[in-house]
Amino acid sequence: MIKRFFEHFGRIILMINEGLRKPENIRIYWIEFMEQCNDIGIRTLPIVIIISLFLGMVLTIQTSYQLISPLVPKPIIAGIVRDSSILELCPTVICIVLAGVVGSKIASELGNMRVSEQIDALEIMGINTKTYLVLPKIIAALIIIPCLIIISIAISIWGGYLAGMFSHILTRQQFEEGLTTNFMPFNLFFAVIKAFTFALIISVIPCYYGYYVKGGALEIGKASTTSVIVSCILILCADYGLSILLL
Repeated sequence: MIKRFFEHFGRIILMINEGLRKPENIRIYWIEFMEQCNDIGIRTLPIVIIISLFLGMVLTIQTSYQLISPLVPKPIIAGIVRDSSILELCPTVICIVLAGVVGSKIASELGNMRVSEQIDALEIMGINTKTYLVLPKIIAALIIIPCLIIISIAISIWGGYLAGMFSHILTRQQFEEGLTTNFMPFNLFFAVIKAFTFALIISVIPCYYGYYVKGGALEIGKASTTSVIVSCILILCADYGLSILLL
């Protein structure tokens, strides 16, 4: 078990190291990078918006249900929604969803290229496939996913505001008071650090399993599923580790 872990870890490091070489044609690589930004960002934006909106709405209602004591000020509900969205719900839940949506696509795409010998053809043409196929995906994820998390946090808080208004849980003044009281800017920094870490996991792990897949269509499906499972487990482990180190 430990031997296999270090074997996979070493191959991932070698893959990233070989992918950091200078591109042969900047324009071609730029086109591939923009395509990956579109796949990771624009195409996943609707699901991010929907999940974030309902996360904030449900969190507001459940928090108000728990804090039914008249001794608890109503603005505290908004503070809990704010901190929960920033620290945990949006970075972790959204990245787990993206691990399934983006990760499975990356693994399937690279796996299909490997099985159909497209990667071999590119290497015969003298193209560094790790730089051309892997590096743009990693860089795009590192740029786009933190942006998605910031959008998710804003929409989640807005969803909590809407739920509070329509359910008559909070007034606008109470929500704004709770939103601004005892706000710590470090929480946003912590959320961005988590987003960068999770983005690295979401991009590197599927690239590894997809790039080195062997076999046919069945193996592509297994590689895609394995990459999603491993990514989700690593995201949860990284979430725990970062919470211990930074909080």
